[in-house]
Amino acid sequence: MPDKTHRRDFLKRSASIGLPLIVPASVLGRGESTPPSERILLGAIGVGNRCAAVLPEFLARADVQVVALCDVRRNVLLARARQVDERYGKKAAATFSDFRELLARDDIDAVYIATPTHWHVPMALETVRRGKHLYMEKPVGLSVEQAQLLRDAVAKHGPVFQLGLQQRSSKNFRFACELVRSGRIGKVGRIEVGVPGGSEAPSFPEMPVPDGVDYDRWLGPAPLRPFTEKILETSYHERISDFVPGGFMNAWGIHHLDIAQWGNGTEQTGPSEVEGTAVYPKAGLVDTPITWDVELRFPGGVVVSFADTSKNRFGILFRGSEGWVHVNRGSLETSPGSLAKAVIGEGDVRLAGHDQEHESHAWNFIECVRSRKPTLAPIDIGVRSDTLSQLSDIAVRLGRKLAWDPRTERFVGDATANRLLSSYPLRSPWRV
Repeated sequence: MPDKTHRRDFLKRSASIGLPLIVPASVLGRGESTPPSERILLGAIGVGNRCAAVLPEFLARADVQVVALCDVRRNVLLARARQVDERYGKKAAATFSDFRELLARDDIDAVYIATPTHWHVPMALETVRRGKHLYMEKPVGLSVEQAQLLRDAVAKHGPVFQLGLQQRSSKNFRFACELVRSGRIGKVGRIEVGVPGGSEAPSFPEMPVPDGVDYDRWLGPAPLRPFTEKILETSYHERISDFVPGGFMNAWGIHHLDIAQWGNGTEQTGPSEVEGTAVYPKAGLVDTPITWDVELRFPGGVVVSFADTSKNRFGILFRGSEGWVHVNRGSLETSPGSLAKAVIGEGDVRLAGHDQEHESHAWNFIECVRSRKPTLAPIDIGVRSDTLSQLSDIAVRLGRKLAWDPRTERFVGDATANRLLSSYPLRSPWRV
């Protein structure tokens, strides 16, 4: 493989020759001696706090080289470039303020997107259309329709796709779901999902846009609004519906609802009914639910109770006829207690990633880029989990029970609710 063109051809051909997921390091030239021609070249778009947490996972791999970074905040971009340059001991990462310039580079094989949610789908569509593999943070997008458009594009263009549902790479979450799906707690009747609630925020005064911040490009497809420095902070813009419909219901909810789906065995389908209530801020910068209480009813009788942590304990609680399992990012508890030490055997349900030695979601993505096997959070599963958050948001906004057809992915006989599946037009000139 004497040049980059041959390296990229190798990555594309790997689907047809069936490379195994795990191969000896010597086969691919892994380790510190990985030849440059065999490295996966990676670009990152949106390099703030989330990227700062994930990027070291990519930098730790000798078969990956981070070559390009993009952000509309100059100080953030330069800080992340220093992080990359220090890893390689030289000037290694090109920097961009326009994501289209990064995506125009033919040498980039894979892209990591960690922007605010309102940018996810427009950037992701351009990424996959250019033939690049994609690891994108959650939620998927602003609406069910946006998520479906991205799913269709991934199916058409065929890149490896990983959604940032990193709990699927956690042994505890996987083990909890394997216990449930193996029948260790009997027949499941109820699943309780609890995530952090929202909160109110004052209306901050308008202020000048600082030097080094391209605020118009940060807004991008979102409606124009006065600048305040708070809007750039994740804890604020994730509670504004222009950037994340439903606020923490979506931004946090998708994580735990995804595990509920995994344990329930409904990853490729959805509920038949949804209804709920919510309490909203009366005024101020944020406008998404502070508290909420939603029920999603599935064919077969399982009810998923989805609420903030004032009602449901943080995490996912699977209640069965013979016991229960509760899991979150800090603990795994079972009843009977002996279940926590159970061994998942050959006759049990073994979920994707069961034999994975590490718990790195980023590493799973890179291994799948090489093998062309599905990631732990592919687009079809991600869209279904994202849809549960979106349905919950629509139900509390309308304040009534809604019937959902998971086959057609439409509300049954409800034109008003169906309009909300695609209710976020983008600001010109941006479109999907």
